[in-house]
Amino acid sequence: MTSTIPRALYVHIPWCVRKCPYCDFNSHEQSDPPFERYGQALLTDLDTDLTRYGEVPFTSVFLGGGTPSLMPPEALWPLFDALHRRGLIDLSTEITLEANPGTRDLGHLSGYRALGINRLSIGVQSFQAPQLEALGRIHNAEDARAMVAEAKVAGFDRINIDLMHGTPGQTAEAALADLQVIEALGIRHLSWYQLTIEANTAFYSSPPKLPDESTLEATDSAGHQFIEAMGLVHYEVSAYAVPGEEARHNVNYWEFGDYLGLGAGAHGKLTVGDQVIRTQRTRHPRHYLNRVDSAAQESPLPPDHLGAECLLNGLRLKAGISEKLFHERTGLDPIHYRRANLAKADELGLLEPGRFQATPLGWRHLNHVLEMLV
Repeated sequence: MTSTIPRALYVHIPWCVRKCPYCDFNSHEQSDPPFERYGQALLTDLDTDLTRYGEVPFTSVFLGGGTPSLMPPEALWPLFDALHRRGLIDLSTEITLEANPGTRDLGHLSGYRALGINRLSIGVQSFQAPQLEALGRIHNAEDARAMVAEAKVAGFDRINIDLMHGTPGQTAEAALADLQVIEALGIRHLSWYQLTIEANTAFYSSPPKLPDESTLEATDSAGHQFIEAMGLVHYEVSAYAVPGEEARHNVNYWEFGDYLGLGAGAHGKLTVGDQVIRTQRTRHPRHYLNRVDSAAQESPLPPDHLGAECLLNGLRLKAGISEKLFHERTGLDPIHYRRANLAKADELGLLEPGRFQATPLGWRHLNHVLEMLV
């Protein structure tokens, strides 16, 4: 495999004010999280991983959660100071922080910007009161609009909005009303995705009444048309952007790049020689903070899983990935792999020739293509 596989950094902040009923992420309600102690633990993780895997500048950094915008900038300072001092990030590095409008704080926003964070991903989900209430969100529509305005004042010119559709009681008209707000706010990157009920969530235990299939289809069709009319290009299954505003961090995931994972329950993926390993840290924040060993647990990826793992990511991109990149990231012969595993997809016209990319027909039946890999 190539030695030039890009490396990103993921940092997990595990606390929330309130756990949303649809959320299956590693997030925990706690009234007074030990942020300063957690910041030091993140620094320990970084030191441990750099010793184990070497120092390679990060192409991007992403702080996810949980609700990272709960964490005071000063608690993140030791980590960012180390990243800058070691030359692992600079002014060109895309650094994203997930933020909840219900935790907005202009002082925090200015502090994040001073750390070098230059992109916000704001979890709005909806601008409609009934949907926000049904989803258990702690903010209202005005909070969301205000956070966008305050972020721009603080110097953030790269902002993503997360919007959910197919939510309890939502009509196609309500979903389009959300997109109209996005247009009015001048948002240049949008994550627009359908609510799915995941195991280990409150919604799984007590399912809400969701829109029927015809409403979901009408919402999906009208929504895609509206978003594209706004000038946002559909570049990934649930992501749209003005050309040049794509999320570099997420694209690295889809292109099977490497990344370190710091924080409670954080996952990583590293190429070490001719082997790919997955890493995961202790999940519960209390256990994470009380652990003796800061090293992540390593799980080598079986060689016969490499091709599927790569394409389960790469085919999420509208442009897919090239056969050359597939070879660089997996060490596998793309032509042999395709003949052995995706001959049926080629026969049905679901993949473009000479590239791991879904055709328009394949894009409409992407889950079927991905099932072939599994």
